[in-house]
Amino acid sequence: MTSSGTTPEERAVGVGPWPGGPDAWPTDARYDPELLAHGDRRNVVDGYRYWTVEAIVADMDARRPPGRALHVAIENWAHDLNIGSVVRTANAFNATGVHVVGRRRWNRRGAMVTDRYLHVHHHATAADLAAWAAEEGLPVIGVDNVPGSVPIEGYALPASCVLLLGQESSGLTPDAVAACRDVVHITQLGSTRSLNAGAAAAIALHTWAAQHVLGADGGGPEGERH
Repeated sequence: MTSSGTTPEERAVGVGPWPGGPDAWPTDARYDPELLAHGDRRNVVDGYRYWTVEAIVADMDARRPPGRALHVAIENWAHDLNIGSVVRTANAFNATGVHVVGRRRWNRRGAMVTDRYLHVHHHATAADLAAWAAEEGLPVIGVDNVPGSVPIEGYALPASCVLLLGQESSGLTPDAVAACRDVVHITQLGSTRSLNAGAAAAIALHTWAAQHVLGADGGGPEGERH
């Protein structure tokens, strides 16, 4: 018992081994025997406890509303730790795909392994992303407070689109702005010029979800999915 009155087990993230031992294990192929035996300490919702990564990815793919595809793209020209935060946010809103534009390598620490549950793509340039989006019939919507941008409040985000974010320090490059059908900004009330890229992504993705998913057919797997 610690001075806070809790044991290390009580403070541990996730769950321990499946109660009852191997004879009580579920036989569903979605469950990972290693996790059943040793516990599941991953940062996943309760409904995905003990599931394999492949099973979680397949279920997330199946749960996306038909006719709505949210893709998230971020430029990667500098060593920006916020890319991981954007990826983690994309996972939280079950984005159809995440697209890294520019350098292929990015710092994954901020993603906290959530990229394992997403479809991550790479495009060498913003023009390459725009060409891919055009082939898929997806408009590219930039998120930045550049001249000519419009407030995201009141803007009708397309049901299927690519939300494109820039680097933390410099925002969207001119090439990225040129690839966008529209650019939206998040109205701020304080003194700072811009929001953290991870925070901006969270607001933009939640705005899309509020318009197209939340209140319509629900969010994620809240309960056990045995």
